[in-house]
Amino acid sequence: MKLIIKRDQKAQTGLLGGHKGMTFLLSCRVELTTEEKDLVTKYKAEYHPLTFTTDREGNKIPKDTISRLMQGVTEEMKDITILLNNEEVIKDACKNFKTLLDVMATFGGEEVVEY
Repeated sequence: MKLIIKRDQKAQTGLLGGHKGMTFLLSCRVELTTEEKDLVTKYKAEYHPLTFTTDREGNKIPKDTISRLMQGVTEEMKDITILLNNEEVIKDACKNFKTLLDVMATFGGEEVVEY
């Protein structure tokens, strides 16, 4: 699995064209190997939530799924620290999903652990 991350920025302008700061863009896309795609299909994991957001009532709701990240997502934010935080969240989520894929691949076999 590959996670491709792209950071970008654009200038914000006011109604009269004045400079209002910068907007930051975070684009992420996941590329799966053929074997990983087969596992996602086999275990119907396309809509497995990788990241979450909170709605106005404080409920935690799924945000990014493996299917959505395979298509590619772009977020726009006004604070670079939020961009960095969101980037780390997506990296951690993909790392955890890779572990899940590794476990899916072991069913029907056995694991030998030596100490």
